[in-house]
Amino acid sequence: MPEAAHPEPEPRTPAVSRPGGRSARVRAEVVAATLAEVTERGYDGLTVEAVASRSGTHKATLYRRWGGVDGLVADALAASADQPWPVPDAGDLQQDLRLITQEVFTAFTDPELGPTPTALISAAQRSDTGAAALRSFFAARHRQAAEVVERAVTRGELSVGTDGAEVIRAATAPLYYRLFVSGEPLDARTAQRAADAAALAARAGLFTPTSTPPEQN
Repeated sequence: MPEAAHPEPEPRTPAVSRPGGRSARVRAEVVAATLAEVTERGYDGLTVEAVASRSGTHKATLYRRWGGVDGLVADALAASADQPWPVPDAGDLQQDLRLITQEVFTAFTDPELGPTPTALISAAQRSDTGAAALRSFFAARHRQAAEVVERAVTRGELSVGTDGAEVIRAATAPLYYRLFVSGEPLDARTAQRAADAAALAARAGLFTPTSTPPEQN
């Protein structure tokens, strides 16, 4: 990262408290400003000064609580992870996974909704602080969505011990690969196919502790 882009002090992991009252309002305003700035300007154009101006928060407060732009990006991800994610309950694993991948597809490809999460994840990949927050964000989302797998186990659709988080990763990873690695187009059919493949693998027992990898020739 060029020095000219972010002349702030070396980023550190932010020690952001989350009490109610004024502190919570300040955090919400700073997170909203960070999301707006990173959407409009990208990581290279994101500055503490711009977030301070947009949120109406003193720059010194931002440095003290967030440490710099990477701390701001990390806390924006943490705030996103705190938001409830609607978990489908269609009564069928394959359909539930299709609804989850459709939600991811829509969140990142909708012309109005997509630019913000795309910019935020791209920004998080630019620093160790952001990358750690991104891992925590996805872990939280996977834990939430794993409920659909737990229900499938209860229905007898999947084997006991199926790793729900791994099933969700398998369903959504192809989408994130296209969005943030290969740059290939992502469409609704691709999202559905990823869900179907994960459902087939789960029903075959590939996400249980007793599953064994295929023999090597």
